Amino acid sequence: MIMSEEHYLELCENPVQFENASSVNNVFFDEANKQVFAVRSGGATGVVVKGPDDKNSIAFRMDDKGEVKCIKFSFGNKILAVQRTPKSVDFINFMPDLPHTEYCQECKTKNASVLGFCWTSWNEIVFITDQGIEFYQVLTDKRCLKLLKSQSINVNWYMYCPETAVILLSTTVQGNVLQPFAFRSGTMSKMSKFEIELPVVPKPAKLSLSERDIAMATIYGQLYVMYLKHHSRSANSPGAEVVLYHLPREGPCKKTHVLKLNMTGKFALNVVDNLVVVHHQSSQTSIIFDIKLKNPDGALNIHQPVLPARSIHPYKIPLTGPAAVASQPPIRCELCILLYSSTWSVFQPDIIISASEGYLWYLQVKLQPAVNLLQEKGKLMDFLLRRRDCKMVILSVCSQMLNGGEKGNLPVVATVFDKLNQVYKEYLEAEQSYTFAVESGPSRGSAAQKRPVRTQAVIDQSDMYTHVLSAFTERKDASHKFIIAVLMEYIRSLNQYQITVQHYLYELVIKTLVHHNLFYMLHQFLQYHVLSDSKPLACLLLSLESTYPPAHQLSLDMLKRLSTANDEIVEVLLSKQQVLGALRFIRSVGGHDNISARKFLDAARQTKDQMLFYTIFRFFEQRNQRLRGSPNFTPGEHCEEHISYFKQVFGEQAFMKPVTV
Repeated sequence: MIMSEEHYLELCENPVQFENASSVNNVFFDEANKQVFAVRSGGATGVVVKGPDDKNSIAFRMDDKGEVKCIKFSFGNKILAVQRTPKSVDFINFMPDLPHTEYCQECKTKNASVLGFCWTSWNEIVFITDQGIEFYQVLTDKRCLKLLKSQSINVNWYMYCPETAVILLSTTVQGNVLQPFAFRSGTMSKMSKFEIELPVVPKPAKLSLSERDIAMATIYGQLYVMYLKHHSRSANSPGAEVVLYHLPREGPCKKTHVLKLNMTGKFALNVVDNLVVVHHQSSQTSIIFDIKLKNPDGALNIHQPVLPARSIHPYKIPLTGPAAVASQPPIRCELCILLYSSTWSVFQPDIIISASEGYLWYLQVKLQPAVNLLQEKGKLMDFLLRRRDCKMVILSVCSQMLNGGEKGNLPVVATVFDKLNQVYKEYLEAEQSYTFAVESGPSRGSAAQKRPVRTQAVIDQSDMYTHVLSAFTERKDASHKFIIAVLMEYIRSLNQYQITVQHYLYELVIKTLVHHNLFYMLHQFLQYHVLSDSKPLACLLLSLESTYPPAHQLSLDMLKRLSTANDEIVEVLLSKQQVLGALRFIRSVGGHDNISARKFLDAARQTKDQMLFYTIFRFFEQRNQRLRGSPNFTPGEHCEEHISYFKQVFGEQAFMKPVTV
């Protein structure tokens, strides 16, 4: 029995509801607009249109001119196209200020039958006939169509990918030679044709390619034609497989991936979050493939399912039944939908429709169950980092890997950290490149650079600190050696990818070392610069002086190495009443002409050492003489109190006499 938490596929919670097939004559689905058309005939043709982004249904009536074979809106619901006959398509304008009168366009080729049509923009449409394709522009104000381009070719069936505006035509007797056409802003381009390799069957039998075994989808930004290849039914025949052909805009189409299903029977394909999902009807399960998890050797990649076969998570529809007593509220109950029903229709990339129930669902991937089903952490990270909503699942995996019974060994931890930081580094470089391009200004002939999108796969130091490492260092059941090793492993990985380590990670290391009284290790880390110098780190070391006295000198040494922390060093020394030490330091770096006399005289007075005060006072008198030609302090230095004190203790004769040159 499969536990519910292992269902890694589910139907969306808020499906599109429409009138089911039992109450209407026909239900049509438009893949471009993701709209369902429920058509009811009788006197006049009533149509109700519902899409995932439509808050309200679109309802209208048309004259009943025969059975509707196909019906679709152009983009933005501006023009409706309806096919009722094999020869023509009817059009109705749905734009304001234009009449809703129907107008008609017959296909230009004689004796041709229209197999269907596809909108490629709000006012451009392609007729696919059994003898070729015809590309039109709809002139809404004139209520007619203008032929832009046509191509003669024998067509068995066609397929359309709205995302890329590519139409695929099946040609030849066996139907396995496919001719793609691409459409873009009024132009039609003929792409390279290619042949699908059909399975070998005993003579004289011949196979032909069915459109049921072909799907088109964009995976990782590239267009693929997916062929569901069934082998002959024999005892030693291999199971079915999905063969992927990469279809670029320019250049030849190539067979690039083979997905091994290890089963036979009826299948359906979806693509969800760049994963190829294969549904198997007889076992009522689905499997997923990730073509980026590939073998490094060879041009053709053969893939096994990423996860074991599991059914889609059971789906229940809330129903409201009649009340047992009139005064009581209606009874709420649930209807469990029959999964993998023969009445289901699957559309690309991620849509499942049950016409009998009147529902359209988006298929979704749940990542958390994959964590339990994919034990190898490196492969799991590769899988998760390519998914859309992965951040919190990845951080959860990192915590589980370090905590409790799933305490990973260091090589595994290192592998995971490296995979995370590689993605992190790629994002930082892209951001840096974008910033440089913006600051440099647009260069001639180059397109404007887009700002890189920060996906959930970018796990930065703040994420790791907040959600993983901070809590991990506080665990009582983990050994301090393992905790320190993990922290240093993460810092090593950041350094390997040349990512500047944030000071709060070093602070976490120091606090952990101090908590476990590992002062000798702290001293070594600082001595050999394992922990990089920074002002926040130096201040943290200063705060540890009462616990670990050498931390004071370690802090000063770090501040000196920074060379930009002179003011901080002076403040530290003065706070420790090391006034002469502060003066020597500021002289050594050449800043003694600009320091505040009052600050040093205040510190000298606080020591209650009169000879020290005398020395400091004399130093500033000499500085005044050298800089201004007089040993006297100016009113702006606010040293009147100290001048009075000096006179009181040492007498007026002790003041330095002006030296005239």
